[in-house]
Amino acid sequence: MVFDHDGTVVTDAYETHEQIYPEPGWVEHDPLEIWENTKSVVRAALDDAGLSADQLAAIGVTNQRETTLLWDRDTGKPVHNAIVWQDRRTTDRVEQLESEGKVEEIRAKTGLEADAYFSATKAEWLLDNADPIKTQRARPADMKERAAEGEILFGTIDSWLIYNLTGNHITDVTNASRTMLFDIHEMEWDDDLLREFDVPRESLPEVRPSSDEDYYGTTDPDGFLGAEIPVAGALGDQQAALFGQTCFDAGDAKNTYGTGSFFLMNTGNEAVDSDHGLLTTVGFQRSGEPVQYALEGSIFVTGAAIEWLEDMTLIEDAAETEALARSVDSTDGVYVVPAFTGLGAPHWDQRARGTIVGMTRGTRREHVVRATLESIAYQTRDVAEAMVADSDIEMESLKVDGGAVKNNFLCQLQADIIGTEIARPEVDETTALGSAYAAGLAVGYWDDPDELRQNWRVDREFAPEMDRDEADRMYDRWGDAVERSTDWARDGGDD
Repeated sequence: MVFDHDGTVVTDAYETHEQIYPEPGWVEHDPLEIWENTKSVVRAALDDAGLSADQLAAIGVTNQRETTLLWDRDTGKPVHNAIVWQDRRTTDRVEQLESEGKVEEIRAKTGLEADAYFSATKAEWLLDNADPIKTQRARPADMKERAAEGEILFGTIDSWLIYNLTGNHITDVTNASRTMLFDIHEMEWDDDLLREFDVPRESLPEVRPSSDEDYYGTTDPDGFLGAEIPVAGALGDQQAALFGQTCFDAGDAKNTYGTGSFFLMNTGNEAVDSDHGLLTTVGFQRSGEPVQYALEGSIFVTGAAIEWLEDMTLIEDAAETEALARSVDSTDGVYVVPAFTGLGAPHWDQRARGTIVGMTRGTRREHVVRATLESIAYQTRDVAEAMVADSDIEMESLKVDGGAVKNNFLCQLQADIIGTEIARPEVDETTALGSAYAAGLAVGYWDDPDELRQNWRVDREFAPEMDRDEADRMYDRWGDAVERSTDWARDGGDD
């Protein structure tokens, strides 16, 4: 996506990449496909708008955060597919941490729950299980041995793209904070955690501000862009949306509806500990300024539940869901709990699984579709209530973004269930916008955050209309449905 000074989309291009499911509960991506698609969409967007690369002031990167890969420094080739944030193959390892009483130490340093969601156990698995690399040595080189020599590099997708764009091994503070290897108070890689997961420090990227006046590097003038452009901003996708929604002050909050949904509230320079199942995370950092922290509620499956409806041929495309949901007055008692990869905040149950309850012989696809949309609203209220309890701040308005907010039925339902006004901006791709803002601030394209606030424009606001008692009744029943989904994989499923 290319943005101008007003924060308006000038041009964009889009490609999907393959979702790879080697085993139940495992999810992988091909990093080479991601890089090839990245080059393809950049070229396509510029060509479509008649722009040349040298007209770009800067490049910012945003990414699905915890997705983890290792690659060879010399060849630039990944040693294995990337393990995606949704992947649950390391659940047993996390339960080992729990049994050894290490969860509180991890939470105290990283602000995170011990969970297979984060990068640490994924990196550990890759170092233990990726095939040895064939070298000119007499025997295949041990992966950890080469990682300890800095020959194998660890990174999340931001690091992978920055490496391919600039040749430098760099991540930003937001992505580092999601690895479960980074102390968010000391703002550095933690030796104890690196030892616990046996990840060599020599394999790690340098950690830099999200908006970096020193740049991460520049693109190769002889490379695919044919120009030397500063790569100067990077934010994990949810922090990028926080930045793109101009949530620069303590108490500002946003919810992004993507594959999952991620509810973040800026808590300023203070890392607020959660007592209600939320994560404490790094919000963003600008060059020469203190880190801004955030509370986050991570919901693993929301938009992915709509994709599931397509996979099950209940709908042909996501746009159908609004009309189908409106075609019935209610779900007729049906609840869908889309715990396909476990439950995130505030429940944190790795062994929960997707559940449909309340069906009768009269249940039709319209009821299931509506119940799936309602599940998105209920999960968001789960997090909103935890957020208010932790922060003591009542939310009068919630900024929303992401693909699903194009659905007016969902936005109105969300306002009704949560009991809060919902504000949808004109530019709903605020994840990309946030990374553009970070890069543009770093190179002086924008002077300061106040200039960005002036760019934020409301498309539509949704005020609660449903009777509060009715909303509470529907939400209370949701809690019963969630209870039936919990701990399912332990008793069967994919255990």
